[in-house]
Amino acid sequence: MPKEPNDNFKVVARNKRAKFDYEILETLEVGIVLTGSEIKSVRNGKVSINEAFVGAMEGSCELFLFNASIELYKQASYNNHEPRRPRVLLLHKPQRTKFLNANKKKGMTIVPLTMYFNHKGMLKLSIALARGKNVVDKRETIKKRDWTVQKNRIIRNYNRG
Repeated sequence: MPKEPNDNFKVVARNKRAKFDYEILETLEVGIVLTGSEIKSVRNGKVSINEAFVGAMEGSCELFLFNASIELYKQASYNNHEPRRPRVLLLHKPQRTKFLNANKKKGMTIVPLTMYFNHKGMLKLSIALARGKNVVDKRETIKKRDWTVQKNRIIRNYNRG
């Protein structure tokens, strides 16, 4: 299990809806293949993975990141990249086959959670094997979140005196 991004990591993009819409079963840290103008744009923070998803192309045994938006890098001029092109993810073969087989099961999907630079300065993507939540589960998540906020307010007010 990879560690969650902490103070040693510079988080570039986070998919905030993923933990609300999906029940996270297993996470994995993967590399991502980018061009020069893409990495420059990511370093400037011009990336969004809110609408992105992970899957395989027809007839391919590799995983790709689809629909991730990396804005154009203005200084790259004619050497620029396509903003929403599919990007290859770097995984070991056993991990790739495990995630691809699990993705074929009904109700299972692979979602990107966070994109960050690790302590070595390498861009990493945290992906998760997830199952979609139904409306009742989402309500339960909202209830737990609201109760946590309310509980913290009560404790803070009690400690003040």
